[in-house]
Amino acid sequence: MQRLLFFLLAGLFILPACSRQSRKSPHETVEGDNVKVTYGRPYKKGREIFGGLEQYGKVWRTGADEATEITFEKDGTFGGQPVKAGTYTLFTIPEKNEWTIILNSQLGQWGAYEYEEHKAKDVLKIKAPVKQLSEPVEQLTIRFESGNMIIEWDTTQVAVPVSTS
Repeated sequence: MQRLLFFLLAGLFILPACSRQSRKSPHETVEGDNVKVTYGRPYKKGREIFGGLEQYGKVWRTGADEATEITFEKDGTFGGQPVKAGTYTLFTIPEKNEWTIILNSQLGQWGAYEYEEHKAKDVLKIKAPVKQLSEPVEQLTIRFESGNMIIEWDTTQVAVPVSTS
């Protein structure tokens, strides 16, 4: 009986730990004016990123591991569209010349694997032009500068105007 109790208690602690997805990339939270983004930061490691590792026309979690989250502390605008204060999952659809940026209200997603199940919860979609960089950025970087959220990786940069009230 004691042995059975031991195995049951051990199972309660060991199984949940084994079933969790594990992080493989470093993570960071960056902040702008009343906006913050939490994301996984994968490395290029000599790979072709857009059009290779991240396929054109396919929804991407905009980072590594769990889907990237963006939090607006106040109501504002994102890419010129109104957005309410709150936390959203940030997805992108990279294309060679333009990206679609998506804010989705379903939190806690791992990657973009379940995006299709939750796309009815999209809050907004905007388009942003791609700028080609002369030097590659080794590690995915999201930063805020001059009223824009900037996403950079490899030789690709996308800027989205962001403001809060």
